[in-house]
Amino acid sequence: MAAKKAKATNTVALSKDQFKDAIVKHLRSTCGTDEARANNQAWWKATCAAVNELVFERLTETSKANAEKDSRAVHYLSLEFLMGRLTVNNMHNVGVFGAARDALADLGKDVNDICDEEPDMALGNGGLGRLAACFIDSLATLNYPAVGYGIHYEHGLFRQEIQGGRQIERPDSWREYGNPWEICRPESIQEVPLYGYVETVFGEDGKMRKVWHAGRQIKGVPWDIPVVGYEAKTVNVLRLWESKAADFFDWDVFNAGGYIDSQSEKSQAEAVSKVLYPNDESEAGKELRLIQQYFFCACSLKDIIRRYKRNHSDFSQFSKQAVIQLNDTHPTVAIPELMRILIDEEGLVWDDAWAICKETFAYTNHTLLPEALEKWAVYLFEKVLPRHLEIIYEINRRFLEDEVEAKWPGNDEMKRHLSIIEEGETRMVRMAFLCVVTCFKTNGVAAMHSELVKEDLFPEFYELWPERFVNVTNGVTPRRWLLACNEQLANMYNETVGTDWPLKLDELKGAAKFADDAKFQKNFMAIKREKKVELADKIEELCGIKVSPDAMFNVLIKRLHEYKRQHLALLHILALYRRLLENPDYDMGPQVFIFGSKAAPGYKLAKDIIYAINKVADKVNNDPRIKDKLKVVFMPNYRVTLAEKLFPAGDVSLQISTAGYEASGTGNMKFALNGALTLGTMDGANVEIREEVGDENIFIFGMDCDEVKALKAAGYNPWDYYYGNPELKAVLDWLETDFFTPGAPGELASIKHSLLEGGDPYLVLADFESFTTQYTAVDVAYRDQKKWAKMAIINSASVGKFNSDRSIEDYVDRIWKLEKVMPN
Repeated sequence: MAAKKAKATNTVALSKDQFKDAIVKHLRSTCGTDEARANNQAWWKATCAAVNELVFERLTETSKANAEKDSRAVHYLSLEFLMGRLTVNNMHNVGVFGAARDALADLGKDVNDICDEEPDMALGNGGLGRLAACFIDSLATLNYPAVGYGIHYEHGLFRQEIQGGRQIERPDSWREYGNPWEICRPESIQEVPLYGYVETVFGEDGKMRKVWHAGRQIKGVPWDIPVVGYEAKTVNVLRLWESKAADFFDWDVFNAGGYIDSQSEKSQAEAVSKVLYPNDESEAGKELRLIQQYFFCACSLKDIIRRYKRNHSDFSQFSKQAVIQLNDTHPTVAIPELMRILIDEEGLVWDDAWAICKETFAYTNHTLLPEALEKWAVYLFEKVLPRHLEIIYEINRRFLEDEVEAKWPGNDEMKRHLSIIEEGETRMVRMAFLCVVTCFKTNGVAAMHSELVKEDLFPEFYELWPERFVNVTNGVTPRRWLLACNEQLANMYNETVGTDWPLKLDELKGAAKFADDAKFQKNFMAIKREKKVELADKIEELCGIKVSPDAMFNVLIKRLHEYKRQHLALLHILALYRRLLENPDYDMGPQVFIFGSKAAPGYKLAKDIIYAINKVADKVNNDPRIKDKLKVVFMPNYRVTLAEKLFPAGDVSLQISTAGYEASGTGNMKFALNGALTLGTMDGANVEIREEVGDENIFIFGMDCDEVKALKAAGYNPWDYYYGNPELKAVLDWLETDFFTPGAPGELASIKHSLLEGGDPYLVLADFESFTTQYTAVDVAYRDQKKWAKMAIINSASVGKFNSDRSIEDYVDRIWKLEKVMPN
């Protein structure tokens, strides 16, 4: 493709005609069709191929520059990468979106229709995976050497359908017809051992060493997805591993008539990368999850070492060349795996290998929930990874005898408390402890969360090593979450503050001075309404529910979990509905509550909450008595592509987790960037958003973290709130009737029981009154559209801090110590 590079940047300036010629060429030579016969799928693949001519060239140049400079690189290990669609994002980052749009129009095609052919690359569950996607985008944009490592899931999480109000899980076959953005790299296939036993042998020199005799081998096949930085100066790689059987077909068994058995090894091996987070309620599920984690860690480490050995003959420089970031505890098994490789395969002594590990690994903690801090049964480790268990035992022994004994001499209780091995009926390996003991840095993801990590989660470890604990507040990429998903607002900012804001988000502050300007307010709110109209059309298409774009759109989109408190919003909806039934003239503006969420397949209460939201929606949305003042929508199969429509359209961003439980949140940042106002608790990054936008431009309710701790310490009794608030009692009792489930009384009662008999662990009832009271203030504010416009503009213009570019620079400064590498 003829390509003229712009002088100001490395983006590629292509004319409409050049891009049109490239699309037609690929339609014929790559897709094997022509303009008259091609369907939209072929047009999309041809468009991607045209973009890839530019992307792959920059990828090659980036790889070459990093290899020549032997640069220190970060290797980001994450079990999730919630990438979403790449077509629009890549076209914007390469700088050809306008040319592509106009070229397709000349060819009789709409760019939006063509891009809608792309399935979501849904290789994640929620915030953790989307954060990883933002981070690798920013690493490329900032020209830092980096590789993302994960799993090439065949089915991602799951495709959510709603049938009769209930969540139904279906396979998410995101690459059923291929993915034009990925490249298979068979030259980098890795072998991964499993099971077997460990033998102690003595060499001729009399030295003891361990030999792991694996009982089984599986192959890891790498698929590379280019990660295009903004302006396409750097294109890094996301390498995802697909599992295959080492010997996947048994001819002898097949010829003897065992047609199914001949492929059993193939099926078992492929199950490892079949689906994200297989249900681990069964023993087989637990074993598969552990194998899954080890598989991608082992493949990634072998790949890192292979690349290192290109320029180095020993491991003396390894920790200077490679930093490995563990995104949560899922990749923790990489620690004993690197120790095993260094000692058993490379011949290093323990102290040297341990020194390398301690200087190489860093750990990001994403949760304060004890049940979310992974623990694996010792017997499972012994079965699947026997050598790794030996190494973990030795790490633990040395830690307790050297570090803990020195700090707390003779204190056996402290040793039990801090041991990586948790004693009990079933002995467990505490993966978070292994991370903190090994890693040279442990970081939280918001200022408040990082303090709680030190004070509540790992206080003794913090006492041992205070210098290891740092904070890096999360951020989101403005390229996807404003430039690509809200083109109208992006163009308005281009005209107001210039075009550098996608790289320097703080420049949006220049728009804040127009917050009182009537014309600016009018334009800003017109864009918001346009986005609400688009979302209303989508809601009708997906859910069959008509909503008014003039109503206040209240949006709660995040993984379904009790601590995120979707059921608190549901109780508020029931209270509003009850008020309207009692008084049809009840003073409130029209409101729409929009939910988007997936519940883990084995999480019964979470699935019950989805069912309750849908049954309440059925009743509320079809009740003429309330005159359309209240609507409830649950949007099925929440994913990145749906999020790109929800964030620009939201008026109110519901961030209502119990204070002290949400590590950060990133949806709160995306909503604020697109001009929504936060209604939330003093939790996670809400605290820092409040600091940036000002108390008068955010709605805070409920107990703060200290008050939550105090209430729990005093002995929280949810029944006191149940009997103390007649409205709350009435809506909870409603759930036990058949009002919302005709003929089936009590179908929604599990929510009430969890809040009363279950003890209300996340203090929903304690915060209910504050929540409903603050919502009245939100309603009043929204009906003053001039005031609301000012607040919305200030929110959008004031959240430059929450750029993932800033997060990455903080990681580089506080943890990774990288240098930029500029490809030629």
